[in-house]
Amino acid sequence: MPDIIRLLPDSVANQIAAGEVIQRPASVVKELLENAIDAGGKNISLVVKDAGRTLIQVTDDGCGMSETDARMAFERHATSKIREASDLFSIRTMGFRGEALASIAAVAEVILRTRTRDSETGTEVRISGSKFLGQEPVACNPGTQFQVKNLFFNTPARRKFLKSDTTEQKYILQEFFRVAIPFHDISFVLMHNNAELYNLPSSGLLQRIVRLMGRQALQNLVEIKSETSLVSIGGYIGKPQLAKKTYGDQYFFVNRRFIRHGYLHKAVAQAYEKILPSGTVPSYFIFLTVPPESIDVNIHPTKTEVKFEDEQAIWQILHASVREGLGKFNIIPSLDFEADAGIEIPVLQKNTEIRTPEIQIDPEYNPFEKESERRRTARYASSLHTSELLNWEKVYSGFEKAPEEKECEPGLFQQESRAEQIPGKFIQVKGKYIVTPVRSGLMVIDQKKAHERILYERYLEGLKNRQAASQQELFPRQIDLTTDEYQFLLPLLQDLQSTGVDLRDFGNGSVVLYGCPPEWKGSDPEEMIRLFIHAVREEEGDPGRMGREKIAESLARATAIPYGKMLTQEEMNLMTDQLFACSNPSFSFDGRAILTIITMDEIEKKFR
Repeated sequence: MPDIIRLLPDSVANQIAAGEVIQRPASVVKELLENAIDAGGKNISLVVKDAGRTLIQVTDDGCGMSETDARMAFERHATSKIREASDLFSIRTMGFRGEALASIAAVAEVILRTRTRDSETGTEVRISGSKFLGQEPVACNPGTQFQVKNLFFNTPARRKFLKSDTTEQKYILQEFFRVAIPFHDISFVLMHNNAELYNLPSSGLLQRIVRLMGRQALQNLVEIKSETSLVSIGGYIGKPQLAKKTYGDQYFFVNRRFIRHGYLHKAVAQAYEKILPSGTVPSYFIFLTVPPESIDVNIHPTKTEVKFEDEQAIWQILHASVREGLGKFNIIPSLDFEADAGIEIPVLQKNTEIRTPEIQIDPEYNPFEKESERRRTARYASSLHTSELLNWEKVYSGFEKAPEEKECEPGLFQQESRAEQIPGKFIQVKGKYIVTPVRSGLMVIDQKKAHERILYERYLEGLKNRQAASQQELFPRQIDLTTDEYQFLLPLLQDLQSTGVDLRDFGNGSVVLYGCPPEWKGSDPEEMIRLFIHAVREEEGDPGRMGREKIAESLARATAIPYGKMLTQEEMNLMTDQLFACSNPSFSFDGRAILTIITMDEIEKKFR
């Protein structure tokens, strides 16, 4: 039998390795930005075209590289960060694996220009698909510039599975934020398709967060700080009004490296228990500083997962630090012992006249005045069976009596006042479902999906007819958006007008709300708009080219009532009527069931 095992060529091995490190354009951005920081750059620019498909360019003013280092940097496992295995447990740089540049060069066309500060000329290296094309002297500024062109040009399958430009740009912004926030002492510029999205000068942490997240964050952040021998904790946590229904503004940094850590997130989330609206998550920007030897960052190629030496202790410290930060600003109710007047203890002095205690008597008090009521209460509490019947009467009284069933005889249930009975024919279960009797049994309606269906058809009708009802604001409201939110929203303003959302561009990342649909009554319009932007981001394609159906879907998802909202009988009745006035009341716009019928046969089987 001939030998069949052979070594792979370097070009193939590099492409396989690249699949772990370079998953999308944002992966290239992350690796190049981290390299620029490790090089000591104080001014870093990122230029992106076509969401990174055509060009990703990172320029820094760091230490630069010599001719030999410039060529060696593209070899696999070539790095200046570590020299021996023990160095893996004392890492103080962002990168250390020596895989990034080799992986990038395996799937793209790369041009490197670099120059050290003490050199008169720099060097240029060109590589395409792991093939070395040439190296020559070049005139350039001190520092390093990487140009990555035509990403995945030699792996069509990988390029095919990239998402839309909008989605890929969202991922690029995520990586940019994860680097720009912890390194607030470095200036960053981000350009996309010749438009400047961010120009961030060197500043303090709070100023950097506000520049990235918007001015509304300034008044809604609480500083936390804790120093222990195990870990130092600092940063900012959001007040409850900054909480959102979607994830995205949750940042953990360990030694200035962004990480994902579900266990530590629970420590923060539990500190916010009972003070956040249902279905929302807190925003936070938390920095953990630990000795490098107490963590392991060599777990995943992306280096976003770390292992702590004592996770439980860090959990407790973090939880206490967040609770302290919230309590410091009276966000968490606490006992105020100083507010109560101190208890006065009388002290007997010499020659003090001792007086007989005064007894206050109410001559009109009659202890037998409510005897009958107390007897009724005693009878009620003495019988568990009667209590159960009372509870079932509340459920029973909400249903219409079926004609084929015998009426209950008088006296079977103890009488209740009208105020204690459940009026109407609807019952809301767990703030999620509406239950109502029908001829064939019980109909159960998912209230959120039902409301989404109702709103979807209304918004869609407005988009088709180019007109919809809008309640004008007494005072127009200015809404400050982040740069990426503003860019997402601009192409959709005209379509939003057709749904009743009278929103107009105010420039400088702001819009002004002049009116909103009647369905938004009682809701925060700013929150509705931000939820709509998030829903649009989840859709594929260019926001400016979204079809009417997709816009209506995104708007319906953002503005429908959430699970957990309690409804009155009138609201449940109105929602049911509006649902059955829809063209398809049984299914949502994405094909999920809105209602179901539990037949009498199914109910009776449960009691056989």
